[in-house]
Amino acid sequence: MDTRPVAVVTGATNGLGRLAALDLAQRGFHLGIVARTQAKVDDLRQEIGQLAPGTSVDAFIADLTSLRDVRRVGKEIEARYARIAVLVNNAGLHAFSQRITADGFAEMTAVNYLAPWVLTTTLCDKLVASAPARVVNVASEASRHAGSIDPAHDITTTAEYNRRESAALYGRSKLMDIMFTQELGRRLAGTGVTANCCDPGFNTSGLGRELPMAGILERILKTLHIGDPRRGAGIIVRLATDTALADTTGGYFSVKDANPLVCPEPGRAKEIQAELWDTTATLLDGILSSAE
Repeated sequence: MDTRPVAVVTGATNGLGRLAALDLAQRGFHLGIVARTQAKVDDLRQEIGQLAPGTSVDAFIADLTSLRDVRRVGKEIEARYARIAVLVNNAGLHAFSQRITADGFAEMTAVNYLAPWVLTTTLCDKLVASAPARVVNVASEASRHAGSIDPAHDITTTAEYNRRESAALYGRSKLMDIMFTQELGRRLAGTGVTANCCDPGFNTSGLGRELPMAGILERILKTLHIGDPRRGAGIIVRLATDTALADTTGGYFSVKDANPLVCPEPGRAKEIQAELWDTTATLLDGILSSAE
C-alpha cells in the first residue's frame, strides 16, 4: 500500500507545473496529474522515474475547457484516493484572440478561473476529510492590469478582443483566481485545509506560445538566463510544502522570497469576493448538474 501523501497537479506536463511536479516527486509525493493527453503524462512519468524512482504517477485525462469534463475528472480523483494532501491548480493560458468553449464561456476564463473553481469545489469534501491539506492556485501580478471587476459580466463575456486587449482580460482571469482563493480560505476556515495563491513571476514557460516567433524569443531568453521557470515552480512548491506556511490561508504570495502581496483593489473587498463565488456557483449550477 502506497502511504505517500498525494498531490494533484494540473498543467504538470510542461512549464512551471512540470518543474513543480518533479520537485514534489523528489519530496516523496504520490502524484495525480490532470492532463489533456495520456502521452504527455507518460513522458512526465518517465522523467520522474529517472529523478525519483518508485514515485507513483496517476493520469487523469481531461479537457479543462469543458467544465463537465473537469467535474467528471474531479469525481474520478475523489474516488481514487483515500486522502489528498495537496491540490495545485497550475494550468493556464493566455489567449490572444477570442475562442469560445462548448459551454459558452471564453476559453481563457474557462481554463484560468472556472476550471480551478470546479475542480477545487468538487474535491472540497475530500480535502477536508484529508486535513491537514492545502490548495495552491497559480495567479499572477498581471491581475493588476484588470482595471475593474464585474463578476456576472466578466465570467460570461465572450466579446471579441485583439492581442493588445488580451492583457487586461488575462489579468482579470488571474484577479478572479486571487479573489476565489481568498474567499475559499474564509469558507474553509477551521477545517484544517488552507488555500493560498502566488505570483510566479515572469517565466519562459510557454504561456505566450501563441505569439509570432514565441519559440525563438523563448530560446533567446533562456540563453540570457531571463525568466528562469525554476523560480516560479519554487514558490508553488513552497506553498504546498513549507511547514512555516502550514497554518497560513487566504494569502497571495510573491515569487520573491514568498513576500505577501495584496489583492488588487478592484477585487480586494470581502463582499466582491463573495459575490464572485456566489455568481460562479449560480452560473455553473445547470452545467454541472448535468455532469452528475
